[in-house]
Amino acid sequence: MKKIVVGITGASGSIYSVRLVEELLKKGIFVHIICTDNGKKVMKFETDLDIDEWIKELGMKYNHVKLEDINNLFSGIASGSFKFDAMIILPCSMGTLAEISNGLSKNLLCRAADVALKENRKLIIVPRETPLNAIHLDNMLKLSKLGVIMLPAMPGFYHKPESMADLINFVVGKILDSLSIENNLFKKWEG
Repeated sequence: MKKIVVGITGASGSIYSVRLVEELLKKGIFVHIICTDNGKKVMKFETDLDIDEWIKELGMKYNHVKLEDINNLFSGIASGSFKFDAMIILPCSMGTLAEISNGLSKNLLCRAADVALKENRKLIIVPRETPLNAIHLDNMLKLSKLGVIMLPAMPGFYHKPESMADLINFVVGKILDSLSIENNLFKKWEG
């Protein structure tokens, strides 16, 4: 079974992570979720979801989801010998981006990203900030040069979205495309 780590930070856009986790679970992928304290607060504010209750509900439907303790550096995913297929951080705050870019592994989320980098595993970061300053761009460039996929939460409009769900599905579909996971979340451009 594929294993994917999903990191959630305190940037706006936690609905993207909710949709991504739902899609990964439907595809039978084991999902390890790491959420910062501010990520929990933003998720509650933006979606009315309490992450602990949400994971408990998901766990009753799927037996392949686990909420990791962000302070547990003894977790399996903190080690390169623990095999996971990819990691996605969404939304990714500029603070978390800076920590990863500078090799700071002060918590499990940043350590798992460091493991993904050192083990040459796919790492997708969905930054959620606007406008961007030169420090943000430098940090993104540094990570991009290391092979990290920078996938900003920037929905397209060529598929003629009719709802907020269409815009969310576009970004989540792009993430799944980057993971080579088939999806029909948005109409692909055909020219």
